[in-house]
Amino acid sequence: MDELVVRVECYAGYKGDERPLRVHLGTNALEVVNVEDRWYSPGATYFRIAVEGGDRYVLRHEEAQDVWSLSAFRAETRQARTR
Repeated sequence: MDELVVRVECYAGYKGDERPLRVHLGTNALEVVNVEDRWYSPGATYFRIAVEGGDRYVLRHEEAQDVWSLSAFRAETRQARTR
């Protein structure tokens, strides 16, 4: 599966783009409410995030090219919303 390139707005601290704040998918802007996890691989940083509405995404940031892509997606289930 090819990864979808997305536009991401980040909190820019002393290390540059430290964490995602907003993800743009087409014409939709999704606010990040929680960075649940972050891990590193050679040349890339991954972020597992939750957005408003409860959906979760895994974003990959290729640091050398400064390209963000969507690696995985999990929609909030209706059952989880009722709890």
